[in-house]
Amino acid sequence: MNELNRAPMKKLEIVVEGEYQEFVVDLLNRAGVTGYTVLHNVSGKGAHGHHEAHLLFNEDSVLIMIITAVPEKLVDPILEGLTPFFNKHMGVVFVSDIEVTRLGKFQA
Repeated sequence: MNELNRAPMKKLEIVVEGEYQEFVVDLLNRAGVTGYTVLHNVSGKGAHGHHEAHLLFNEDSVLIMIITAVPEKLVDPILEGLTPFFNKHMGVVFVSDIEVTRLGKFQA
């Protein structure tokens, strides 16, 4: 097996209400993101109080987290696209320095 080389990237963890998943995914696709993971029914506590990880009415009414790894050059455009959204809606974006293996999987 070939050695797994590491490359620097940024990890974005975007937490929003489920009804806004399509908006965030569309923004990521338009920014050139090659992949992401969506976690449904996320629970936690924040400025808007405690959120349970169970369905109340449908999947739109729960929190989701969208996780992606991107090159640093995509972070600012993605955050700029999310800024108007977060000026009106609850949610948060965590940005972390990470390393990935198999860099080709993250390039278009």
